[in-house]
Amino acid sequence: GEKLKDNWKEYIKKNLKWILLFLCTIIFLDLVEDVFEKEIMKLDIITDNFISTYLISDFVTPIAKIITNLGGAISLISITIILLVVLKNKKIGIAVMINLLISTVLNIILKNVVQRPRPNEFRLITETGYSFPSGHSMVSMAFYGFLIYLIYKLVKNSKIKWTLIISLSIIICTIGISRIYLGVHYASDVLAGFTISISYLVIYTSIIKRFIGESRKNEENEKDKKQL
Repeated sequence: GEKLKDNWKEYIKKNLKWILLFLCTIIFLDLVEDVFEKEIMKLDIITDNFISTYLISDFVTPIAKIITNLGGAISLISITIILLVVLKNKKIGIAVMINLLISTVLNIILKNVVQRPRPNEFRLITETGYSFPSGHSMVSMAFYGFLIYLIYKLVKNSKIKWTLIISLSIIICTIGISRIYLGVHYASDVLAGFTISISYLVIYTSIIKRFIGESRKNEENEKDKKQL
C-alpha cells in the first residue's frame, strides 16, 4: 500500500504540469460549451450578486480602473520593452515578447470563434469587441504567469523570489476581478481566460525552456572563461 502511494505521489509530482494542462483544458471546454448553448451560468450570477452587494463603491471603482490597466496593452508592452532593455540575457526578453504576441493572437482567435456579447447591465468603462474569453485575464495570466515561471527558475534569493511570485499572483487575480467589477466581463469569461492561459503556459514553457537554458549555459561558460 505504501509503495503504491509513493509511486502515485512520484507520478503526480513528475507529471503535475500535464495534469494541470488537462484539468484547465477540460474546465475551459466546459465553459465554451455552456456559452455555445447560451446557458446562464450560476458562477456569473453568484459573482455579479456578490460584487454588486459587497464591493461596488466610489472608493473601489478608481482602484479597479488602475488595476485593470495593469492587464492592458500599454502596461504589458511597456514591461516587455523594459525587460528587453534591462535584462542581460536577451533571449529571456525575446521569450517574454513572443509569449505576449502568441497569447494576444490566441485571444483574438478564440473571441472570434465564440463571439459572446459583453454583459450590458452596467458598465463602468467602455469596451468594444467580444467577451469570451476575457482578453485582460487571458493575456495577464500568460504574461505575468510566464514572469512567475522565470522568477521561480532564475531568482536565487528565496525571499525576493517568493515576494515577487506572490505579488504577481495577486496582480493576476485582481485584474480578473476588476474586469467583472467594471461590468465588461462575466466571471466565466475571466475563468476561461485564466484556464486556457495556464494550459498554454505549460506548453510554452516546455518549448521555451531549452531556448532560455542554452543561453544561460553560454553565459555561465563565458563567466568561467573570464575567471580563468
